[in-house]
Amino acid sequence: MGRPVHAAVICSVAVVAAMVVPSAAVATVPPVPETQILVSSDPVDETPHARDGEVRAFAQIGSMVYVGGSFTEIRQDPTAAWVSQRYLFGYDKTTGVISTTFLPVLDGAVSSLVAGPNDTLIVGGAFRNANGASRKNLVALDPSTGATVEGWVGRSDGGNVRDMALHGDWLYLAGAFNWVNGTSHAGLARLHASTGAIDPTFAINATVGRSGTSSYVWTIDVSPDGETLIAGGNFTDVNGLSRNQIALLDLSGTPSVLDWSTEKFVAPCGGQPAFSYLQAVRFGGDGSWFVVGTNGGSGWPAAYCDALVRFETAARGDGQLGTWVNYTGRDTITSVEVADNVIYLGGHFRWLNNPTAHRGGAGDGAIDRLGIAAVTPATGMPVNWNPRRSGGSSLPPGTSPWDSSVPVLWRGDDGLYFGHNSDGMGGEYHGRLGMFPRSGGRTITPKNPPTATSGNLYLGIGEGELARVPFDGTMIGSPTTVSQPNYTGAGATWGLSDRIYWAHTVAGTPTGSRIDISMFNGGTVGAPWEASGYNDWFDAGDLTGALFLDGRLYYTRSGADALYYRYFETDGNYLGATEFTLPTTGVDWSTVRGMAWVDGTIVYGSTDGNLRVVPFRPAVDPVVDGAESVLLAMASTELTWSTPQLFFAVQ
Repeated sequence: MGRPVHAAVICSVAVVAAMVVPSAAVATVPPVPETQILVSSDPVDETPHARDGEVRAFAQIGSMVYVGGSFTEIRQDPTAAWVSQRYLFGYDKTTGVISTTFLPVLDGAVSSLVAGPNDTLIVGGAFRNANGASRKNLVALDPSTGATVEGWVGRSDGGNVRDMALHGDWLYLAGAFNWVNGTSHAGLARLHASTGAIDPTFAINATVGRSGTSSYVWTIDVSPDGETLIAGGNFTDVNGLSRNQIALLDLSGTPSVLDWSTEKFVAPCGGQPAFSYLQAVRFGGDGSWFVVGTNGGSGWPAAYCDALVRFETAARGDGQLGTWVNYTGRDTITSVEVADNVIYLGGHFRWLNNPTAHRGGAGDGAIDRLGIAAVTPATGMPVNWNPRRSGGSSLPPGTSPWDSSVPVLWRGDDGLYFGHNSDGMGGEYHGRLGMFPRSGGRTITPKNPPTATSGNLYLGIGEGELARVPFDGTMIGSPTTVSQPNYTGAGATWGLSDRIYWAHTVAGTPTGSRIDISMFNGGTVGAPWEASGYNDWFDAGDLTGALFLDGRLYYTRSGADALYYRYFETDGNYLGATEFTLPTTGVDWSTVRGMAWVDGTIVYGSTDGNLRVVPFRPAVDPVVDGAESVLLAMASTELTWSTPQLFFAVQ
């Protein structure tokens, strides 16, 4: 059936760490960056506007987009009069024109929408009546008129519906209910989407709220293959098993609770033991991983408070840790979505990559992202997409420039829809809702070192001078000296396909050095420019060698016997705020001077002037074993391999 549907599309024709170290409980092999397709950062102008409350849900059927939430009025454009239409309306996605025939009447807020089978719109929320008749918290509507589909029997008798997910004919419900269709179900249930009839084989109950509070399930998602469900909310027990705020269910047969749990949602955030801080979950890609967004305030790293976290779906056992964690610095994430290999997140955060901000400010490495952002699934680092949740000077009188929540980000077939409780996005007025189109977006292709087995090693031999040394993977050739006047004050250097990054001594910078970029095609090193002002806290001059591979900057530091790494996102050139240590044996990293990645190996110089090579394929085995190191070249009067200025290029 493909990707499970939350607000489905039916076509009209058919350290205090920013990132936690991977452990045996997760996966020791790091994820590899893949091609990503970003939506435009400029919202379309056609979407209508709502006011009061917030937009919480979207669905699409044919050319119609349906919008649900707690709003009370809508209007076509900034100059139009407000029209009373509570909680649910529809509009044409191409023209933005609000439907005058879809006019449902609900007496409570809508929290979730699903485009159901047989031309139905399934609505979940906190209402007791729909169109003047009792329909507790759940109803199927005619998408043309808003009339109730009388033969659809689903009801959430014992409490509100907070979230829904559709896979095939299975409709999964999450909420604060204890009864569905007159049968006992706590927090979770499964219905036949075509009829609303309960599935009695789904007997999974999420109960026992934190510190004696009422339990509920706040957010769910189903994997694309329909075999795994994630549930997050205020519960500590799932079918008698300890599961604090999050659980994974096996749907491949009779539904059951999977052997997967984490302690990272047990400790309180903000000193509030009863506070449930897990806000959003979403599977990514083929369902092999998922992300979690949280709020909560202080409490990390003991708990994943105010953070975006990736987990691996296939991991099993207790004590699971995130593959990576991106902390906002004590600001809330309220929604997540994954589309075209990009993770989008919304909330009232101001920064990402911000683990050192203990009082809610911007710490070292903090990257400005006001309320909405996009990150890469491999590392969790932000990419260069920053529309900002702000209306600038374009907001009409009486509107709200900023508020606490983006309850929903939703991937439609034409773009990324957003619902929030304020009125500004991308420097424009977008009252409570809008859409970033796929049209006008761009593709991010991961950058990496050359994959060639042979080329040239470049070695700094003096100020503004490089030795060009042929290298075939096992032997070096005769060097040629090349003058490089743009390459002065240089330190550790790493090469990508068409450029080099290098530590550049620059007077007046906060640390006395910075990471610069120069284009390089094997001839002249181009004029340098600063990689990113967000990195000015980092002392690049302290590096004694560096290489980049698959979203990570690996490096050695002066006087330290370790191989370190930080995440590094080349789309924006942002450096991760947390330093990790790679497992290694048998290499004295304190003596390393210069490194390069060549065809699955680290080629490195040393204080003894010799050049060595050791296997390094982190996608297969992340551990570097010095016992496999091989001497490539001895120091000579012609070349001494003892400078951080070492990199590899094909040309």
